[in-house]
Amino acid sequence: MKKKKTTIKDIANVLNISAAAVSKALHNDSRISEKTKENVRQVAKKLQYQPNHLASALRSGKSNLVGVIVPRTNSNFFSSVIQNIEEVLNKKGYSIIITQSNESYDKECKSIDTLLYTQVDGIIASMANETIDLSSYEKIKSKGIPLILFDRGENDLNVDYIGIDDYNSSHVIVEHLVKNGCQRIAHIGGYKRTRIYNNRIRGYVDALKKHKLPLDAELLTEGDLTIEDGRIKMRQLLSLKTRPDAVYVAGDYAALGALQVLKEHKILVPEEISLVGFGNEPFTDMVTPKITSVNQHSAEIGKQAANTFLKYIENDTIEQRLNKIILTAELIVRDSSNKKTPL
Repeated sequence: MKKKKTTIKDIANVLNISAAAVSKALHNDSRISEKTKENVRQVAKKLQYQPNHLASALRSGKSNLVGVIVPRTNSNFFSSVIQNIEEVLNKKGYSIIITQSNESYDKECKSIDTLLYTQVDGIIASMANETIDLSSYEKIKSKGIPLILFDRGENDLNVDYIGIDDYNSSHVIVEHLVKNGCQRIAHIGGYKRTRIYNNRIRGYVDALKKHKLPLDAELLTEGDLTIEDGRIKMRQLLSLKTRPDAVYVAGDYAALGALQVLKEHKILVPEEISLVGFGNEPFTDMVTPKITSVNQHSAEIGKQAANTFLKYIENDTIEQRLNKIILTAELIVRDSSNKKTPL
């Protein structure tokens, strides 16, 4: 049988005092004697009493909980952001509740509803790839709860955003490939409907124009940037009448899939085709050849997101508005694109 949850009333019955007195003792009320407080604590421990944080939050209007929504947790970028959010908030007495959307709009909406029901004091989120309708995020704002977006966000929400300069990052990548002699550069991108991937695509297109390089529709693809997606897109590029001599991938997992296909076809990297990923996942420095990638400064993004939330908590008169903190991404050049002798 399921064990019945211990309540304040159970503790009161054991000690033959009122439930109100137990509640005051648990909250260290000065009107309750130290002896009674100690007796209440001992009985609470013996009965394995767990306070009802939801009820407490409803009474006080403060839960000391912050919701964090990420597309997935099995990414070094998102796990690092989460770790740094937690480190900053823990020092201020806050705990975090982590949910992942798995890139699903429906799951993201359910996560938001759950967090709101839990009475979180704020929500820090990175949007799912599928998210176009912003009504769930508007619901957060309508309740006066601080909403901070990172990595993936939308200007229309008019809230704080922390991320990198995705547009300029593409310029840096194309510049690097051009300097290494590449002339026909392909891009395996994320879905254009997602702002960060749209910015990376725009940066790629404009960088090609800047260097007067061909912009062929067949060299630009969109996808979900999984390992399998990278494999599929790389096969498509290899089937072209004129293959690319470089491939810039908007995510490291897809870059790994692309590298697998290149090795299966015995194509030399970077001698025949250079490869650049995005995200600087740990495995990029472990595979052969090591994959050139972009460091997104995940630790700093996490700290900035947490401190932005604390800013609103410490001064509730500040009105939320579009305020962007944009970090400069860093290209980590490795073997997959670093030709010893540029063509």
